[in-house]
Amino acid sequence: MKKLLAVSTLGLFLTTSAFATSAKGLNVLVTSDNAQTQMMSMVLSMMTLKQNKKVNMVLCSKAGDLALKNSKSETLKPMNKSPKMMLKAIINKGASVKVCPLYLPNKNLQKTDLMSNITVAKPMDVSKDLLNNDYKNLSY
Repeated sequence: MKKLLAVSTLGLFLTTSAFATSAKGLNVLVTSDNAQTQMMSMVLSMMTLKQNKKVNMVLCSKAGDLALKNSKSETLKPMNKSPKMMLKAIINKGASVKVCPLYLPNKNLQKTDLMSNITVAKPMDVSKDLLNNDYKNLSY
């Protein structure tokens, strides 16, 4: 009985470990206006990209302001970088970044107000990404 329990536990551990390493990347939804919260989403996204995994990010509500060409965000310690600086860095590293489809019309803005390489999300595509079991979902 003890052997069976030990083998079962080992099998469960190995299976869980295999699933943990098999994720293709992250789906990151950011809505917070809090600079520290925004920064954490960017830092974890960058760490994911550095592991050669994919990042799909959607910015909504106040976090959508990060996507604007003319917006600024607070510089934070210890990196002395802002969430917007990190957003640019993850885009340059290959992250897919979009704003939610409600953001621009409700701010009376246009696609031309967005930084380069940021587009407007399509709800069906976002829902498919969120339901894709190959990705982990994070919401900030």
